[in-house]
Amino acid sequence: MRALTWQAPGKVEVVNIPKPELQQPTDAIIKVTSTAICGSDLHLYNVFGPYMDAGDVLGHEFMGIVEQVGPGVTNLSVGDRVVVPFNVSCGHCWMCERGFFAQCETTQNTEYGAGASLFGFSKMYGQVPGGQAEYVRVPHADFGPVKVPEGFSDERALYLSDILPTAWQGVKWANVPQGGSLAVIGLGPVGQLALRSAKYQGNAEKIIAVDLVDERLELARSWGAEVIDLRTVDSVADAIFDLTDGRGADSTLDAVGMEAHGNPVAEGVVKLASKLPNAVGQPVMDKAGIDRTDALLTAIQGVRRSGTVSVSGVYAGNANPMPVRDIFDKGLRIAMGQCHVRQWTGELSEIVFQEQDVLGLEDLATHRIPLSDAAEAYETFMNKQDGCIKVVLDPTR
Repeated sequence: MRALTWQAPGKVEVVNIPKPELQQPTDAIIKVTSTAICGSDLHLYNVFGPYMDAGDVLGHEFMGIVEQVGPGVTNLSVGDRVVVPFNVSCGHCWMCERGFFAQCETTQNTEYGAGASLFGFSKMYGQVPGGQAEYVRVPHADFGPVKVPEGFSDERALYLSDILPTAWQGVKWANVPQGGSLAVIGLGPVGQLALRSAKYQGNAEKIIAVDLVDERLELARSWGAEVIDLRTVDSVADAIFDLTDGRGADSTLDAVGMEAHGNPVAEGVVKLASKLPNAVGQPVMDKAGIDRTDALLTAIQGVRRSGTVSVSGVYAGNANPMPVRDIFDKGLRIAMGQCHVRQWTGELSEIVFQEQDVLGLEDLATHRIPLSDAAEAYETFMNKQDGCIKVVLDPTR
């Protein structure tokens, strides 16, 4: 079968590899019909080189048709159409029973001090082959996959795998008071769905959206957000204060993570560490890795005193300098972490699988292309070219 594989920092390639087979009774084999490129895939593309091996299959946003199930899978049948959460979680351990699916103790990666395994996401998270392929083996299929009702397009269902629940959780954790304000930093796919989620959840009377890409700003504006173009202001935090009676937003949401613009020194260190041999690069990332934290710092600066900072963007560095004094003095609450996808799929399925596409999921993807063109698509998405906001790959082409 064809699969998109990591080869080296900044290099991915579609190659032919063996089709996956059932390994455990609770496995399923899925024929992938749609798979998306996520901003987190760019972290592997650029940053996580020391944790990657040439040939690793990428992709953690995917859906498809059940082709085969193990004897321990009784909730799925061959032919079912499913979307697969990016967390590999068992559903019955201490963490899963409490809804902390991103910390599943059955698939936790204790060797690296990391949480639950993730599809297509490096040794740190289990090195589970991902879904940017024609077929994928899904462990713990007796719990993870979510059935898609008849009559709904892939585009309506696909984002339940990651970016929609990630955005939804980010807004929930932002704890926006009724009639309050929310500033979303970063208007990639998660940021766009975050402002739509905030609008649907209803607490935020004012939604502020921050980015520097024209088409992203315009899309956010079309969904009712007040936009700040960071290219045109000296201080984003000051601009947020100007829109919130000089107090700051009640809540801020960092939807960018370590891909933030700014801080060329940090960018240089990240690129250097990503290219080191694994035996050298892993300790550097573990002990001395830093990120481009401009988005996070903006979220901290732009929130009001006693406000909440919610972080959906991914960070990898363990040596990031943080303004702890400011965080303490302002009395901030900070909520962050991988999305517990299955915690949200029940309520989100009711929203997604209704007649009207209230979150605009079917129109989010700007690029729908064959899997064979995936390497070029990574470059387009990373460089924000050609009006690219979201890429969906078709493994059948």
